[in-house]
Amino acid sequence: MSEIICVTSERLGRVFRAKKEDEELKKGDKCIVEIDLGEELAVVIHSPRLACEMPKSSKDAVKIVRKATVEDEEKFRQLEKKEVKAFGFCLEKIKVRNLPMKLIKVRYFSNEKKGIFYYTADGRVDFRQLVKDLAKEFRMRIEMRQIGVRDEAKMIGGLGVCGRHLCCASFMTSFEPVTIQKAKKQRIAINPTKISGLCGRLMCCLAFEDESRGRLYADEEKVEED
Repeated sequence: MSEIICVTSERLGRVFRAKKEDEELKKGDKCIVEIDLGEELAVVIHSPRLACEMPKSSKDAVKIVRKATVEDEEKFRQLEKKEVKAFGFCLEKIKVRNLPMKLIKVRYFSNEKKGIFYYTADGRVDFRQLVKDLAKEFRMRIEMRQIGVRDEAKMIGGLGVCGRHLCCASFMTSFEPVTIQKAKKQRIAINPTKISGLCGRLMCCLAFEDESRGRLYADEEKVEED
């Protein structure tokens, strides 16, 4: 049975649960993992993280391909530089064509045959000419992918009001619905500035604490009745 460990990708700003086979890896070691964008450089984490502690099956864990070499590290440094260059070029073309969209991130597949350009917009955007500009400049398949404000926060990252890195940008793999009822159930003052995250939506941690706090208050009320 494969051992599940935690690794983090600095380039993507994400933590992954990964399946370790026979490869000997310890804290701080760099490795190559297989994700949806192809291969990615990651670092083994030793400190406990919620992503590793959650009792999930190995089905949601990525595969560790091998321990990273010096050549692998240099390849991903160059890949990141190319993404930064592509971001600047795309941003310039968006301004030139006056497109109503906000460019968020550029991600290249590890084989550099395809690039994904993530953006937000209030509605549909006709970016056909923009795609032609990008394909001509970078000689690869171009995908324009519209995302929401929560995905934007997950992709960019930042610090929450708690002083820690955003949950969505560190260990969360998917978003769950968060309603105002969860805040009320926890007896939290309904102040939008205090219960909203950097994305402007209700903080994800309201859902995390809902079950435990709800049980605590239910027990308190039962004691008071007795």
